[in-house]
Amino acid sequence: MYWDTHMHSSFSGDCTSSPASMIDAAVSKGLSGICFTDHMDYDYPKDPQSKTVFEFDPPQYKAAIARLQQQYKDRLPVLCGIELGLQPHLAPKHAELLNTFPFDFVIGSSHVVHGKDPYYASYYEGRSEEEAYREYFVSILENINAFKDFDVYGHIDYVVRYGPNKNAFYTYEKYADVIDAVLKKLISLGKGIEVNTAGFKYGLGHPNPCEDILKRYRALGGEIVTLGADAHQPEHVAYAFEKVAGLLKSCGFSYYTVFKKRRAEFLPV
Repeated sequence: MYWDTHMHSSFSGDCTSSPASMIDAAVSKGLSGICFTDHMDYDYPKDPQSKTVFEFDPPQYKAAIARLQQQYKDRLPVLCGIELGLQPHLAPKHAELLNTFPFDFVIGSSHVVHGKDPYYASYYEGRSEEEAYREYFVSILENINAFKDFDVYGHIDYVVRYGPNKNAFYTYEKYADVIDAVLKKLISLGKGIEVNTAGFKYGLGHPNPCEDILKRYRALGGEIVTLGADAHQPEHVAYAFEKVAGLLKSCGFSYYTVFKKRRAEFLPV
């Protein structure tokens, strides 16, 4: 079975599931290993629709995961990662965090675009869906140009989960110019992308990013691809992982990647 290396726990502001409950779910599903990647989104906008704070105490987090690693050492490998909500002005703060607290795996993600989270309808107001989606992809390139100390970029087309029409009118080709710029930059830096199977949970019928982006990354020479269900509840651990083998092979991959102490290990599909 596979590793699920994108999952959350009660250390994430949008999750109430205990880390132990997530591990138990992974054990019951026969996973080879997991990595917690709880949210650290500094400077998350104060949205009137949400009072969620996407920050945690790193020493407390690492200590809790260390205790669980010991508790489950004979049942399941458990790694300690982080999902950083990237914004260009946060680059120095992220660098300081990672220099102070080392992790096994670092996902860089875009959750806030020029002060707004595409999760909320306000992000799309006053413009076309295409304009909103394009701004999201452009912001990814801005983030990569500002900060490079991550291992993979998370759910590259996250924005389509929440757009007015989701992915009904969305295609890679429509945004190929900016998406290709993102992929080429990631590859030049030796960075990977992920297959985030939560896209199936959100009813997209595809992972994030979609298969065409995964194929394009591979065609451009990209080799690092990680797997994660982006679970916030135990029942969503390894969500839709039964699709993983066929999906990866159809996109040109015969392996996937797990990071341990920030070093890539390539495992067969």
